[in-house]
Amino acid sequence: MAALIEACANGTLNAEVKMVVAPSEASPALTRANELGVPTTVAPFNEEQAGKLLEAYAECRVLCLAGYMRLLPTEVLRAFPRRVLNIHPSLLPKFGGKGMYGHHVHEAVLAAGETESGCTVHRVTEIYDEGEIVLQKRCRVEPGDTAETLAARILPLEHQAFAEAVGMVLLER
Repeated sequence: MAALIEACANGTLNAEVKMVVAPSEASPALTRANELGVPTTVAPFNEEQAGKLLEAYAECRVLCLAGYMRLLPTEVLRAFPRRVLNIHPSLLPKFGGKGMYGHHVHEAVLAAGETESGCTVHRVTEIYDEGEIVLQKRCRVEPGDTAETLAARILPLEHQAFAEAVGMVLLER
């Protein structure tokens, strides 16, 4: 989330982050967004709230999920066809799906003996991590890597990939 805000601020991404939405007041994303001067709101996950958010942010061209770990209501996906993006810390379709996030992904990559990993920006559908791939960035899995060292190498790729993918989607008609 912060990387997208910063990419907009420094001109890497010709866009503007209009709002950061978090499911609870305790979300660190709210603090960081406030520090970066972006409006925030708290929206507990429920169908009624989804409808209110859609109404309020209908002018948004792309919705970006960053750390959001639930499936979006169908109503949201229909309101933003092909315009809801998510970032995942593996080369999908490998190591995706429910429960595959953060260190779980990197541990699975290492346990499988993969020689390459990376990140994927994909369009969000009603099934975890199965939407169309927009962009992937790759890196080698190094001998002796741990989930932590692999994650540290992939994180900067995620920041680059998400901004690039949003720019690509904004250029689509």
